[in-house]
Amino acid sequence: MSARPNTAVDTAVRAPLPVLGRDVTVPLVTGGEVSYAALDYAASAPALQRVWDDIAAYAPYYGSVHRGAGYLSQLSTDLFENSRDTVAGFLGCRDGDQVVFTRSTTDSLNLLAAALPAGCQVFVFETEHHASLLPWREARVTYLNAPRTPAEAVDTLERALADRDPYGPALVCVTGASNVTGEIWPVRELAAAAHAHGARIVLDAAQLAPHHPVSVTELDVDWIAFSGHKLYAPFGSGVLAGRADWLQDAAPYLAGGGASRTVARRADGGVDVDWHTTAARHEAGSPNVIGVYAIAAACKALTEAGFDSLVAREQSLVAAVRAGLAEVPEVKVLSLFGDDAPRVGVISFVVEGWNSSHFAAALSAEYGIGVRDGLFCAHPLVRTLLGSDPQDPGECGAPDAEPDAQGKSLNAIRVSFGAGTPDEHVERFVRAVRELVAQGARWNYRTEDGRCVPDTASA
Repeated sequence: MSARPNTAVDTAVRAPLPVLGRDVTVPLVTGGEVSYAALDYAASAPALQRVWDDIAAYAPYYGSVHRGAGYLSQLSTDLFENSRDTVAGFLGCRDGDQVVFTRSTTDSLNLLAAALPAGCQVFVFETEHHASLLPWREARVTYLNAPRTPAEAVDTLERALADRDPYGPALVCVTGASNVTGEIWPVRELAAAAHAHGARIVLDAAQLAPHHPVSVTELDVDWIAFSGHKLYAPFGSGVLAGRADWLQDAAPYLAGGGASRTVARRADGGVDVDWHTTAARHEAGSPNVIGVYAIAAACKALTEAGFDSLVAREQSLVAAVRAGLAEVPEVKVLSLFGDDAPRVGVISFVVEGWNSSHFAAALSAEYGIGVRDGLFCAHPLVRTLLGSDPQDPGECGAPDAEPDAQGKSLNAIRVSFGAGTPDEHVERFVRAVRELVAQGARWNYRTEDGRCVPDTASA
């Protein structure tokens, strides 16, 4: 089975979870203020109020981790290591798996890339976010074409793996849910295909973990990577969790204090180092205890809220947005797998006759709605979906001034939401799309530093 939504509904939780910023108001260029509709969760989700409260309660007791004999240092060390246990439980880790704390999903996958055995071949779909598309610079990489169905994804991978060296190490890297289309990938089937051909698999769960339960054991993946800032936890921390052997055999990701057990000078002037074989091997330096605790607090908050209910509510928001956009003929929603594919609260689209940057700017300036426009650090995928050349160069997130010579859009608009999104924000977004398409923008806009912004001279 794939990582599909569990549709059982816990009716006790039907309201959005409290998040920071829910009471923030922003000015409109047309006058007045409105509560800010944060609909860019796929970039960074707002922090859960529960997470912030937990951090605030701990903050006075902040101390060094693994470094001191004092009470606060001991308390902080216990909190840091207990957070590791909490994350392991949240991810359904197996006995013997390691949970390594990093800065982000990007950092996690670069760490794994640095730990690959010599001669490892990596298989990755062109549909990946750059965080999982680009770290494999020192490996032999096979890029796989974008599939148009989940079954095609599995078939494509199986055929590629069948042609590899059967005796060398191999790794498959795949997303759990696309940061462009929101579509959920057939992770369990891809893992089975990888293992059947003697390969391992790492799951980029940055977009899946905030929306659905993710289990190393149930999905049978070898590693999972995700970021705290997408899981309603502030402060720039991430996780790489999974099998220990490649991590233990690799040189430390960073060399320094914390990664080493003992360091001694040799008679010849060199240094002998005994490195840790635990997760500490790749966590050199003073750890981000606040960021780590924030991730653990988010894991607890989501678990206690009940994923079944959170999934059910989010799916109702997805349905409302998709139904609203379907009523506007000028809007084209981007998809690989089609309308019936399971998906999280991430939807990208283009609007006929509109530059995407202009449309996103109008949503913000005239309606107080924050979305994302551009290529979403997934250039090959977005260009494939838009029918432009997937090999064209481009700057991450930079808007294009005009459509290409064939009239095709060169970037897109993305709306994304989750556990903290009020119904009103989604309703306002759908209404704003309809009004902008039907009536046009009510303000003049200009390009500044490569972005479309309201022209204050027209005030």
